[in-house]
Amino acid sequence: MRLLSRILSPRLEATAHCDLPCGVYDPAQARIEAESIKAIQEKYQANEDPEFRTRAILIAEQRSELVKHHLWVLWTDYFKPPHFEKYPQLHELINKATKAAGAAGTKGSMEAKSGQQLLDYIAEIDKIFWETKQG
Repeated sequence: MRLLSRILSPRLEATAHCDLPCGVYDPAQARIEAESIKAIQEKYQANEDPEFRTRAILIAEQRSELVKHHLWVLWTDYFKPPHFEKYPQLHELINKATKAAGAAGTKGSMEAKSGQQLLDYIAEIDKIFWETKQG
């Protein structure tokens, strides 16, 4: 048993600020999905075909879930207590952004203004994200 423990025990311990060494997280993933949502909303408004509109709603809902996922990953895996101390608005900003991608936002509205609001929140998160990468 001791031999097996020695063989299977880690030989090197690695630590990182996030789950993996930095460079794997980026708000661009959320932004790309949000840009897609806004484009879908604009196409929806310009098209009267009911089948097209149904498909557009479905795709916008799927993309909205992806936005929320990418924002939550940043919130839970990238941003750490020192970031929240330096940027006290960050918790609320991420909350507003994920709600903007939810039922009260792009998941529940095909108006392009909701897509733009989501993009605006993501832009604020992106600014903070890149400031944290400088330090």
